[in-house]
Amino acid sequence: MRKNNLKQRINSWGGDRLEHLRLHLSRHDALLQLSLLGLLTGFFAGFVIVLFRVVVEQTQAGFLPEGLVENYEALAPWLRFLLPVGGALCIALFFQWYAKGETVLGVTYVMERMAYHQGYMTLRSFVLQFVGAATAIISGHSVGREGPHILLGAAAGSLLGQRLSLPNNSIRTLLGCGTAAGIAASFNTPLAGVIFALEVVMMEYSLVSFIPVILAAVTATGISIAVFGNAPAFEIPPLTPPSLAEIPVVVLLGLLVGVLSALFIQLMQTTMARVVRVAYWQRILYAGLLMGGVGYLVPESMGIGYDTVNSALLGELGIGLLAVILLAKLLATVACLGLGVPGGNIGPLLFLGGCLGSLIGQIATQVFHHDTLGVGFYALLGMGAMMGATLQAPLAALTAMMELTYSPHAIMPGMLAIVVAGLVVTHLFGKESLFLTLMRAIGKDYDTNPVMLALRRAGVASVMRKRFARSPQRISHDRAKALLRDEPEWLLIQGEADPVRLMPAVDLVRYLKADQGHVTGEIDLLEIPGQRIDVAPIYLQATLQEALERLNGGVDALYVERVTAPGIRRIYGVLTREQVESAYKL
Repeated sequence: MRKNNLKQRINSWGGDRLEHLRLHLSRHDALLQLSLLGLLTGFFAGFVIVLFRVVVEQTQAGFLPEGLVENYEALAPWLRFLLPVGGALCIALFFQWYAKGETVLGVTYVMERMAYHQGYMTLRSFVLQFVGAATAIISGHSVGREGPHILLGAAAGSLLGQRLSLPNNSIRTLLGCGTAAGIAASFNTPLAGVIFALEVVMMEYSLVSFIPVILAAVTATGISIAVFGNAPAFEIPPLTPPSLAEIPVVVLLGLLVGVLSALFIQLMQTTMARVVRVAYWQRILYAGLLMGGVGYLVPESMGIGYDTVNSALLGELGIGLLAVILLAKLLATVACLGLGVPGGNIGPLLFLGGCLGSLIGQIATQVFHHDTLGVGFYALLGMGAMMGATLQAPLAALTAMMELTYSPHAIMPGMLAIVVAGLVVTHLFGKESLFLTLMRAIGKDYDTNPVMLALRRAGVASVMRKRFARSPQRISHDRAKALLRDEPEWLLIQGEADPVRLMPAVDLVRYLKADQGHVTGEIDLLEIPGQRIDVAPIYLQATLQEALERLNGGVDALYVERVTAPGIRRIYGVLTREQVESAYKL
């Protein structure tokens, strides 16, 4: 008996602490608690990403010649054709059985869940991304691992927040933490992961989101380093930064990367628009056949292609071969990603930019007959410019370049190439970022309104009024005086099942003073003089953005509730339109 009582007290204490945590996290300044949760998200995301890489790389090493990861070039031509086709068949069968219509994955899915579902991600999407992307990469499809890493990391944070029933504003932050962890663990570039999460997915810079995201990125990077070592993702040669005389070549590279980026976005947009009504399993099989054909002719285009990128950085590929690989990779990537293969696009973008940069560097070397022109440096500039222009994430691209090279010499030419490429894409060709383009292709948008961003950062519990009293519609004078004894600000009038009106308590006070006991019997709170406001429920986890959307649906006040046990709902406070509006006017 004593043990049971002790266990009940411990459970009660733990429940009270968790309840207090939930209420505190609804505030926009719950920095310490969010930081700890960000650290935990980084740990879970890092573990999942390491597991994904181990599965992919160990499988590749097990069947590719010489046990080398991505050594697709050494396969027989017929195997290079059949491998993507077989992988596409496996993906099609798995998604047909398990997806239940959920086929849009990667960063686009993460942004869609952030914009339309308050950061809530599903376990189904996690499993689909893990299995689908691993199968695609292993079978040589032209996709990257960074997009899957981002979704897996984001899902780790989102599912953690959902498991703890945290307010939605906190779940959104944990999704951003997982996003940063995904990029950071991919390249061992924690700062680039932070900037990417804030610049692309969260689209905000604030202290309360910045620090948790940093902790998540650092934690995931540490786990990745512990397993795979501190070696960079690419073999960066000793860099020879361009002189001032080479600035025109850097500008030319930025222009050409901008053209290539705009072409890639347009091809993706056109492909998705034309196959939107085709069944998913058919699209995947078409992608497998196309990838098999391209892989048969140009094996360097298969897989993520980091080995080819390293060769481009080291200047080991000739001009003619680079041009062929560049064209083949462009077509293969558009075929795979445009038709819905569940992989990422950041890796292929780095591949395309690196090959184009190496190509321009070699041509410039021959034209100017100057041996000091760094082919590897131009390849690096091309990688950064391609990522920055296509994703319209210039800070993330520049930060990744610095972290990969540990060289401040990359800053000035990198900024120039990224800015020129970005201007070409946005102003010359009028293209949005690839992620926004893909979202529009599936009929979605991504609202970056600053008012909405401000409302998403806080939960309803942070501004709700807790000084309220619940009352039936008809009450006696004595009951009315008892209700007012605790000086509530609002009276929540109960209907047959749910609250139906909200009334300022001061109106009841005025009525009682004016009545002076002349009227006997019950008081009808819906009949006495005073203001009555229509109310609707909203969950405790909701953000102020959700509250505003609910208020715009035809009511002027909300009561904040949460299911504490099956069939039992607890009301925590009330919220009026004025309180929500004042939250973003401060």
